[in-house]
Amino acid sequence: MAAQVNDAGFDAEVLKSDLPVLVDFWAPWCGPCRAIAPVIDELTQEFEGKVAIMKMNVDENPATPSKFGIRAIPTLILFKNGEVVEQVTGAVSKASLKQMLNDKAL
Repeated sequence: MAAQVNDAGFDAEVLKSDLPVLVDFWAPWCGPCRAIAPVIDELTQEFEGKVAIMKMNVDENPATPSKFGIRAIPTLILFKNGEVVEQVTGAVSKASLKQMLNDKAL
């Protein structure tokens, strides 16, 4: 399972991470968010030790999504060395997420 991250821990856990970090911005009421949740969990296992994968509940943590201009969920942002390197919105396929991680994170 992907780790949860909150506004308070975002800088330390995401921006200052030694690994690239994929953050899934989601909410419990969001159908597409629930649809891709199993894919996120599978990727967490497949990329363990290479990419950190975290989830942020946008309802409980409004500051970070606002800072990154997130207007729709699910939005997945890949951070590397504290910088945004890729962003996708919507329930995208596992294959496309895997390709993004292989191309941009590793």
